[in-house]
This record gives sequence, C-alpha cells and structure tokens, in this order.
Amino acid sequence: MATVGFAFLAIGFAAAIAAATLLLAGHVSKKAALSRIGRISVLAATVALLVCCLVLVVCFMTGDVSIQYVLEERSLSTDSLAWLYKLSGLWAGRSGSLLFWTFLIALFGALILARSGLTVFKEKTGGKGPDSSRAYQLDNLAMAVVSVVAAVFCGVLLFSEGSMPFTPTPSNYFDADGNLTAIASTYSMNQLLEHWAMAIHPPLLFVGYAGLTVPFAYAMATLIANDASKLWVERATRFVLASWLFLGAGIGLGAVWAYVVLGWGGYWGWDPVENASLLSWLVCVALVHTFTVYRQRGAFKRWAVMCACLAFTFVIVATFITRSGIVQSVHAFAGDPVSLVLFGGLIAVSIVVPLIAIVVRWKLFGSDTEGGDDVENMLSKDAAYYFNNVIMIVFTLLLTYMTLTSALPKWLPFGGDSLGTTSYEAIARPLGILYLLILAICPLLAWGKTDPGKFLRQARIPGVCAVILFALLAFWWATQFVPVYDAMMAKGNAASQALLEAGPGWYYNGLALVGLLVASVLFFNALFMFVRNVKVPGKRAAAIGGSFAHIAMGVILVGLIGSNMYVYDQTGYMDFNPETKSAEPFNVQEYRLEYVSDSITDNSEVNNTVLYEVVFDVYKNDRYLGQAAPSIQLDVMTQQQKLNAAVIGSPEEDLFVVYRGVNQNGDFSLDVRVNQFILFVWVGFGMLMLGTLFALVGRRAHRRSEDEASSVTYCIPPDKQV
Repeated sequence: MATVGFAFLAIGFAAAIAAATLLLAGHVSKKAALSRIGRISVLAATVALLVCCLVLVVCFMTGDVSIQYVLEERSLSTDSLAWLYKLSGLWAGRSGSLLFWTFLIALFGALILARSGLTVFKEKTGGKGPDSSRAYQLDNLAMAVVSVVAAVFCGVLLFSEGSMPFTPTPSNYFDADGNLTAIASTYSMNQLLEHWAMAIHPPLLFVGYAGLTVPFAYAMATLIANDASKLWVERATRFVLASWLFLGAGIGLGAVWAYVVLGWGGYWGWDPVENASLLSWLVCVALVHTFTVYRQRGAFKRWAVMCACLAFTFVIVATFITRSGIVQSVHAFAGDPVSLVLFGGLIAVSIVVPLIAIVVRWKLFGSDTEGGDDVENMLSKDAAYYFNNVIMIVFTLLLTYMTLTSALPKWLPFGGDSLGTTSYEAIARPLGILYLLILAICPLLAWGKTDPGKFLRQARIPGVCAVILFALLAFWWATQFVPVYDAMMAKGNAASQALLEAGPGWYYNGLALVGLLVASVLFFNALFMFVRNVKVPGKRAAAIGGSFAHIAMGVILVGLIGSNMYVYDQTGYMDFNPETKSAEPFNVQEYRLEYVSDSITDNSEVNNTVLYEVVFDVYKNDRYLGQAAPSIQLDVMTQQQKLNAAVIGSPEEDLFVVYRGVNQNGDFSLDVRVNQFILFVWVGFGMLMLGTLFALVGRRAHRRSEDEASSVTYCIPPDKQV
C-alpha cells in the first residue's frame, strides 16, 4: 500500500507541474492544444491525489498498519462513532492532513475546470453581449496558479521526510510472527481527538484553506490577463463565500470541542494554532466586503486584488506557524526544514509578485468612480467599507506579529516573549467593538455622501428599539455582570490578576457596557435591513444573507461579553467521608452541588480505558436542576487523562463542572464555572453560518434565474478557442 500511495503522489506532483506549465504556455503561445492538455492534467492531478487519500482511508478502515502514519494515527475506539474516528485519521496527523489539504487544492482546480466547461457566462459590462472566451482564458490562468500551489504542497510531501505519508512501518515494530510489538501496539490517535466536533473541525478548515487558493488564483489570473473588469470577482465570489463558510464552521466546531473536551471551561485561548485559523477568516471578512464595492461601484480594485492575495498568504502563514516548528504550541506539529523553506518561499511569492504586478498595472486597476478610491465624506458607505478593510487587515497583521513574537529576535518589541491571553484581549476587545460599530451603522449610509435627514429617518425606529434592548442589557450588566467582576477581583488569585492586567475596573466594565450598546444597535439595524431586503422583489440573496449574518454578529457580541469577560470560577475540594459515603455540599454563587455517588468503570479490555465518575445533584436557589456527572477517562497504555466536563445549561448561563481527581484524604477536586450568556455564542454562530449559506446558495439560485430569463449562450468549444 505504501508503494501504491507513493507512486500516485509522484504522479500527482508531475501532473500538477504539467498542468501549470501547459496552461501558461497555452496562454502565451495562443495554442489551444496546450491548454486542452493542461486541463486534462488538472483532472489527472486531482484523481492521483484522491487515490493517495483513499489508500490511507482503506488502511485506517481495515486496520492495515503497514504504513507508519496509519499505525501512529489509528483510532482504537469501539464506540458508535468509531468509524468516524478511523476516517479522521486521514487528517489527524502532520503528513495525512497535508496530503488531504493538497488533494482539496487540486479538487478546487477541478471545480474551476468543471464550471468552465459547463457554465454560461454573459458579459455584463459594456452591453456587448456574451464573452465566454475571456472567462475561458481567465479560468485557464486560475487553474495554472492553483496547480502551482498544489505542486508546492506535493513537493513538501515528497521531499520532506517528516511529511511523507507513505513511509513503510519499520520492521522492528513487528515481532517474529508479524504482530506489533508491545510498544508499537500502544501507538494510536490522541484520545482527546476522539470527539465528533474534533473529527469534523479539521476537514472544514482545510476546505476553507484550500478554497482561498481560488480567489488568489483569479487575482493573479486577472493581473496576468491585464483585465481589470469585474469578471474575475464574479468568478471568485462564490468560492470566497464558501471558503469563509467552511472556515467559520471549522473555527466554531473547534470552539465547541475546546469547551466540552479540554475541561478548562473556555472556548478560545489565543493559542498560536487557534490564531492561525483566524488569520485568513479575518482577511476574508475584508475580501467579501471589498468584492461588494468592486461589483457595485467599480472601486477598491487594488484593494480587492491584494485582499485576495493576502487571504491566501495568511493561509500559508497559518501552515508555516503550525508546521515549521517556528513557534511552540500544544496543537502544532514538530519542526521541519523543508516546510520552513517551501512554505516560507510561497509566502514571499504570494506577497511580492502581486505587489509588483499591481504597480505595473496601477492605472488599469484604478477606480471607475469619480474621485477614485478616495473617501470624500466620512459619513458614507465608502468610508465604512474603507475602515472595514483597514481594521481587519491591521488586526490580522497585529495578530500575526503577536503570535510569532516568541520566534522573533529580542531587539524587536516583545521579541522572544510568548504573549498571554490578556495581551490579545487588550487589542481584540476594543478593536472588535469598533469594527462592529461600523458594521452597525454602514447599512444606513449612502454612497459618496449621506443625507443627514434621510439617515435620521432610517435610524429612528431601529434606534428606539436598540435603546430599549440596551436598557435591558445594561440592567443585567449592573445586577449580574459587575457583581461577578467584583467577586472575582476579591478572590486575589490568578484570575483576579488577569482581570487587573486587563485594565482598571472603570475601563473594563465600561468597555463591556459600550459593547452591549453596539450589539443593540447592530442587532436592530441589521434586523430592520433584513426585513427590508426580504420585502424587496428580486433582492439579491447576498444582501439578505449578509444582513442576517450581521444580526448574528450582534448576538455573538452579547455572548462574548458575558461568557468571556464575566466568568465566575471556583476551584476547591468537596470534603468526602469514605466511611459514611457522604460529602459536604459544594457552593458556587447561587448553585449547590450535593454528592450522590462515585464509581470506577474498568474498560481496559474493551478500549484500554478506565472511567472515574462522580455524580452530583445540582440546585440553584434550592431549586433542583438535575444531575451533573463529570468524569476522568484514563488511557491505560499511555496514562493520558481526558476530562469529561458536565454542563447544565440555561438560556442565561451554563454551570460547567470539572472533576480533577482526589487528594490524599479522598476529597474530590472540583473546578466549577458559571459562564453567562454562552448560549448566545452558539446560537449566534449558527445564525452566522445560516446567513452565509443563504448568501452562497441563494446567489447561485439568483444567477440561475437570471440565466433562465434571458437567452442562453454556451461557452465556445475549447477546440475553437485559444
């Protein structure tokens, strides 16, 4: 199996190089035959890499450990989701995940190929009728760029020993009878990864990462083709929305996994690998809005090209962070010099080449609007979109720098230091609130210059509703949030120190209050805009989905303020009497935990685990809520522990209970948190995904209806074109 996998990986590498070379040669020489062969090569690379992935999948599913990667990343689970965990072995480790990612990049090239051969394209600028030839050529150039990226990834797999997924399992891992040795039999997937959210989280991210290769490819293609029309934007927009959707879903499921599996009560810790996944998502926010201006106004053309390139660049930066070994993280892979060189070079190329090309094409990619890209009035949509871009790009650059500080020379600011959570939040909180304020006001603004009277008329009703909502949230802030802050500060522990580092109380609480005000304004402005868009016949699905996504951001902001800034945390021991099998109640704010039972379940013969569980009755203000059963799952072979938290949720807060074992006296060690408004985070996340999905799918339906309502002109056959 290892030989088969290696052979098809080499074929995929050769096919990707051939595709890029032939498609570029076909464009330069104007020879259709070269382009046709290049297109076939795109498909060949995709099929070859698919076979590589299938080789690993078959090995994982059948238990074939002849490949070392399969041995090290196999799942030994026997529960109902064992098939999913076995499948997830494909992307659980360094080399397998890189192979899967490479296949997805090639697959997106094949998707461009499929659309190019089947889709009708009607020229919508200049009124000169259909121009499928330009779209065909642009697709060819985009596939060439995608193939170059796929070839680089294949090169890392082939030429880096640590990234090769088809290394045969060494003979010393087997005994004389061909069975695994005692030590080798302990090799398996980290049991922390055996959770449905973590099984789905990585492939969603990889789809998003791979998808962002496409807008980068079209940006490079339009620069090569010397075509500043909105054609490339229209070809790339759906890929951008799909990538942003998958990235958001992946990040969200990663947060769910962190919350329920890692046992620390949070969902985002600003770990370098977490930050890496956020970088491209942030740039993608700017890219989506920049594409809107490009399509509607013919402005921000240079912004759009650079944003498309930066979105891809930060994908590679994320890869560089997690796979080069340049920064340390519990989620990162070991260092690799080949990855360091190839991915570092790809980062440089993806920035320098488009910058040079934009300088060369500077006049061509100027704005179609009078006054160019200059913002004439601060109270306008132009200004809102401009600052949208600036904030997202600046925050992305700051986040990248802060993530890499530990690898930077000491003469640079914070060089050699690993920055903690407080440092990230000190920037993210005010910047995020400012960004969402712009997002809240933008729909009420006009292009060029906003008429104050019209603005006030539009803002009147949603403004009144926002004031009412803010009054309710402010009451909750005063009666629930601030007392939690005061109580945590009074503890004088590490959590109190973290709050102190976040700034004085007036600033910390004031920032939260301002955030609640912004959330109220954003929610109702977006809600009224959503209703208005739905009522307008023929309104683009992108506008409807976008306004619904903005509603979601308001909901998420409320959830983030409550669940991140006002968490009550209490750790301690529940005194236990082994003779009477009784314990003193454990009190946390209005909650009371009463001991019911404890047990030890030995599953070592089934899945090599032992489960230690404690059951509590939970009361709030003497009202019974139910039972909480936190546990510790111990892997007998590796002695690794997995903390299974118990969560009792309500609309306003979660009670999060973690059992951490016993002390010498037999008392139960507990870590209990009260996470306020965390349900708003999960609900808002779901709404955000739904809004983006509607904008993506609805946009496709809208374009199909346009095509059906007009005469249909099919692409010129490839053999008749250059």
